[in-house]
Amino acid sequence: QVQLVESGGGLVQAGDSLRLSCAASSGRTFMRYAMGWFRQAPGKEREFVAAINWSGVDTYYADSVKGRFFISRDNVKNAVYLQMNSLKPEDTAVYYCAAARVTGLPPANYEYDYWGQGTQVTVSS
Repeated sequence: QVQLVESGGGLVQAGDSLRLSCAASSGRTFMRYAMGWFRQAPGKEREFVAAINWSGVDTYYADSVKGRFFISRDNVKNAVYLQMNSLKPEDTAVYYCAAARVTGLPPANYEYDYWGQGTQVTVSS
């Protein structure tokens, strides 16, 4: 069982940056999981944002965030991060951290195994 807790959300202006964090309570097994970030805007379905493999070497991004968002992980601290730059109003959503019981890089439509409760990001124009 893995518990995920997101933090770092907030209200920012367009063009600002924000860094989301996700703490995992998986102990020494954290490296067995690929990690991902997803988001859900009001009235829309949840969508994939970014994923990272167990080592942090391989990453994958949705086209809408490529070049602006960067995912990373710290396997010592059992944490994954999402650095969000040049934020746009359309980035407004609840952002979720997720863990997948694979060490490779999951595709965008992969069925992740564990989810956090989410953190709200609001970008004003």
